[in-house]
Amino acid sequence: MTRVLLVDDQELVRAGFRIILQSEPGIDVVGEAANGADAVQLARELAPDVICMDIQMPGVDGLEATRQLVADAGVFSRILMLTTFDRDDYLFAALRAGASGFLLKTASPEDLVEAVQVIARGDALLSPKVTARVIARFGAAAFEQPAPAADGTPGVPAAPAPSLPANGLTDRESEVLSFVAQGWSNGEIATELFVGEATVKTHVSKVLMKLGVRDRVQAVVYAYENGLVSKKENGLASTK
Repeated sequence: MTRVLLVDDQELVRAGFRIILQSEPGIDVVGEAANGADAVQLARELAPDVICMDIQMPGVDGLEATRQLVADAGVFSRILMLTTFDRDDYLFAALRAGASGFLLKTASPEDLVEAVQVIARGDALLSPKVTARVIARFGAAAFEQPAPAADGTPGVPAAPAPSLPANGLTDRESEVLSFVAQGWSNGEIATELFVGEATVKTHVSKVLMKLGVRDRVQAVVYAYENGLVSKKENGLASTK
């Protein structure tokens, strides 16, 4: 069973998510929290596989809660960030905080279920649309201080950039990272390189280990931020 923790300050939203997820075989909603502080405590107590985390909440918001959980060596939950607002500053702040995926609350019930399943498998939710935005943002100046939204809401401040360790990637691992940075799946990479999917999974695992990141989303963020791949190299044509 995939154990899920729901975090949202609106009880009605949590109830809707619970109904959707509980109706899916193999998913069990093990707890709910109305704010980030309670989410951190429950994540430590319940050890969910996936946390569906709202961004905007009173007190400790979803971004800060995610940072705390990702920094906690005893927490292995993967975090799916949920928001009503399709704003780049939220998207990039969520990725920098350590989220494994980003989904709008306007998504369909099927999309929510699929997102939870994808993240529970240890993959990351990186759609072609999001990949294109990551490439465009990192191709210019990554994570600059965001401007206020049109409604006057302040932009979300970015966390400090990580230092660049010696990554030691082989040529093949760098090639695989380049495909991952375009949003390709393991199966698509395997077909392109004429190798087995298990081989690609091994390469991806080694890339994540060498870069010191948790999942594919963080690998993409790291790769563009630190110049391991570039917008010029990859373009947007191959976002599958």
